[in-house]
Amino acid sequence: MTSAGPWTSVSMPYVSGRRGDAWAAEAAAHGGTGTQKLLSVDEAAASAMVADMLGLEPDEPVVMRRRLMLFNDRPVELVESSYPASIARGTRLAEPRKIPGGAVALLGDLGQLPRRVREDVSARLATPEERAALGLDDPSCVLLLARTLITEDNRPVEASVMTMVADGRRLRYELTP
Repeated sequence: MTSAGPWTSVSMPYVSGRRGDAWAAEAAAHGGTGTQKLLSVDEAAASAMVADMLGLEPDEPVVMRRRLMLFNDRPVELVESSYPASIARGTRLAEPRKIPGGAVALLGDLGQLPRRVREDVSARLATPEERAALGLDDPSCVLLLARTLITEDNRPVEASVMTMVADGRRLRYELTP
């Protein structure tokens, strides 16, 4: 992803609830500029995967925010973040604009601060739509990171699925027992 070698991604800055732009900070640490383009914000029926991640009934409404992450203006990741409509409806999560301070900080402001994170990582061939959005060759692999943020009372409040350019990408997890 960068001329400096492999890109190591760490989840903690994205889930801590600290205000700021974690992607811009991560990109800067890799010697570049990280920006994002908001593709859409919609209320829709949860997919089977999102319903499972959020503990909802199939087709229960969610607010979904879709973004394209760019590194030095080059697409590197597609992100779909979904929130139960019962939490997100009528908040900045449901508005088609950037959320000052970030979505996790806003969840905290709404009394839904995540205290636990569950992540599932997989890899597969990119779909034609993903290849087009990320500027990938055919065939190309992508990494998928499915992240669920869960409150102290065990309520899932955010389900994000990140589709990442796999070439040069490594995910790092540091855990405290």
